[in-house]
Amino acid sequence: GSARRGAAMEALRAAGRAVLRSPRLARHGLGLRRRRKLPENWADMREPLLEGMCFTLKYLGMTLVEKPKGEDMAAAAIRRIVAMARVGARKFQKVILTVSPRGISLQDAETKELVENISIYRISYCTTDKLQNKVFAYVAQSQESGALECHAFLSPKKKIAQAVTLTVAQAFQMALDLWEAAHTGR
Repeated sequence: GSARRGAAMEALRAAGRAVLRSPRLARHGLGLRRRRKLPENWADMREPLLEGMCFTLKYLGMTLVEKPKGEDMAAAAIRRIVAMARVGARKFQKVILTVSPRGISLQDAETKELVENISIYRISYCTTDKLQNKVFAYVAQSQESGALECHAFLSPKKKIAQAVTLTVAQAFQMALDLWEAAHTGR
């Protein structure tokens, strides 16, 4: 399994880099201007992040995408999801999105029922849309079909959408740290 582990690691590194490079973060000056620079309070965030940080968002929907990452791809996908959501005129499902180094889990806010668990290894991109700046979206590979899906969520405030994106970026970094620590026998 060391070749498979290496591949998983490379995937995690690449995904982490894509998330950290997400131009939305850089431009909002969330302490990620240099790729490796994490916010000053990063040490304080490690504990809660290990347990999982929760955000209550509204699920807008999902669309299939061709590429695992890229700002243009994500922006186009978000436009499609928002357009479909507007036509649907139904009430959006309120979900509790929990971010941890294991990945993202979604829970129905009313029933507390688990909707989905997305492993960090399946997430290839996440972003806050620049036009729809309250929208947080991530791209992940479907466990069932292997297709690339972009899922979008509406947050109450722009700041919250950015916080979710930043938290996912930090979860990648932490998953990487934990993985490296486990495999170098520290």
